[in-house]
Amino acid sequence: MMFLLTFLTLSVVGLSSASLARLDGRIVGGFAVDIKDVPFQVSLFSSNHFCGGSLIAKRFVLTAAHCTYGHDEFEPLFAVRIGSSVSDKGGLMVKVARVHQHEKFDWNTIDYDFSILELEDYDLNALSFEMQYAKLPTRSQVPDGTVLTVSGWGGTKNPSDDIRILRAVHVPKVNENVCEEAYKARITDRMLCAGLVEGGKDSCQGDSGGPLVRNRTLVGVVSWGSGCAQPNYPGVYARVSSVLPWIAEKTGLSL
Repeated sequence: MMFLLTFLTLSVVGLSSASLARLDGRIVGGFAVDIKDVPFQVSLFSSNHFCGGSLIAKRFVLTAAHCTYGHDEFEPLFAVRIGSSVSDKGGLMVKVARVHQHEKFDWNTIDYDFSILELEDYDLNALSFEMQYAKLPTRSQVPDGTVLTVSGWGGTKNPSDDIRILRAVHVPKVNENVCEEAYKARITDRMLCAGLVEGGKDSCQGDSGGPLVRNRTLVGVVSWGSGCAQPNYPGVYARVSSVLPWIAEKTGLSL
């Protein structure tokens, strides 16, 4: 964990604009949620929780490339906690057999911010509920204003909240042109934006790689943004529909 935090700090400093200052997410303005409501949500865990992810099949997790950058492909220094509402206990801790980081991931632009974690086998019967995996999208476009849900274990800006407890928040999808104007044309076809114009609800530090969903369909991966829940700066998510062929290639899943 110390290595990862140090690496992320150095990488953020090296970015070309303050608009890319936030590379991981936490839930701001949200509410506590039970893992049974988002059963596919997982925690990437080293000595502590540091990123989120989504189970898209029993042995495959989709997360953010900036969460796995710097880790060995076959011996990453973290495991995946499955099936717990609490980031540091419960559920199942599963080893990662291989990290498939997107080959086009770019630190300077945070483009292609995707990694697939191939897990070692484990017993789903050990969970206290029936697992439901995140569905992958079939449509490339999400209508503007569509209410989406993002979840994770990051900080909340509220000192009374227990950051170990899973939280979620509802945010509307933002028009691409509006988002491009906010971020000075840094938005690519592999990104989508969600948030309130007035701010107050967002993902922020601690939830990178986690799910942005609509009816359990995984439309985005928590990626980056400017600050946390700031007015006129929506959160930026990696657009899952843009890499469906890549996901199929790495997992062998029929999409």
